[in-house]
Amino acid sequence: MQPTIVQRAGIAVSGSIVQRQPLQFRRLWIDLPTLVLVESGYKILHGEAGTFRVEAGQAVALAGGQSFDITNYLGEAPSYRARWLAWERGLLERWRAPTAGERPQSVVTLGKVAPAFADAFTALTQSFDDAALPDAVVAHRALEMLVWLEGAGRLLLDDASLAPRVRRLLAGDPAHDWRSPEVAGHFAMSEASLRRHLAAEDSSLSEILLDVRMSTALTLLQSTAQPVTRIAGEVGYQSPSQFAVRFRRRFGCSPSDIRRDSPRGRVALA
Repeated sequence: MQPTIVQRAGIAVSGSIVQRQPLQFRRLWIDLPTLVLVESGYKILHGEAGTFRVEAGQAVALAGGQSFDITNYLGEAPSYRARWLAWERGLLERWRAPTAGERPQSVVTLGKVAPAFADAFTALTQSFDDAALPDAVVAHRALEMLVWLEGAGRLLLDDASLAPRVRRLLAGDPAHDWRSPEVAGHFAMSEASLRRHLAAEDSSLSEILLDVRMSTALTLLQSTAQPVTRIAGEVGYQSPSQFAVRFRRRFGCSPSDIRRDSPRGRVALA
């Protein structure tokens, strides 16, 4: 399995991960509702909802709008391998609006998945690049994955906070030179109000932008074969060395460590 990212705009995006050393990533933000199918090795997730272990052949769905400490282990396998799928928010909202008083689910564990589940996952991702398939057909296949989750259309968490909405805006173009006046104007507020609201949520524009850039870079490092220099440019860094310094500061390992083989059993703490 080669790392890759495929997308059908407005419906879903999917990728694969191949990791040949155990690595831990702290405070990873999950924006879009995401399904992870582990194929070899195992994954440990820790968040407000608790701690979850996902073994090879198992799957877990995570609501958008929360963060996790995530560790991917090789176990007895030569590498950690997984596939992930993130549904676009509009698709979820059209599929099933939550009823009054209904609480969204932050984590949905599936345990050992049926072969038909993996087949449906594969059929969906293969349809993204098939120009002969209209969006309606691809959307139907994306919704089929939700049916497997038995009502996990509630995977959208509350968007009342400003920081997640700012994060979503910046994630649309992480290489852009985002400044306070532009961001504040997008939310129809003054720069002072933007700073004040973000500070009340223990955040700031600079912190959000840095984390968006590093998280985007991590996804590209894990799920594509793009050179590190190109990834640095895609997240706003003309200097690969400066990018590497910021990445190590955020995750505790270098960008090249994400793709490098290492002795089994070693965990790089982020």
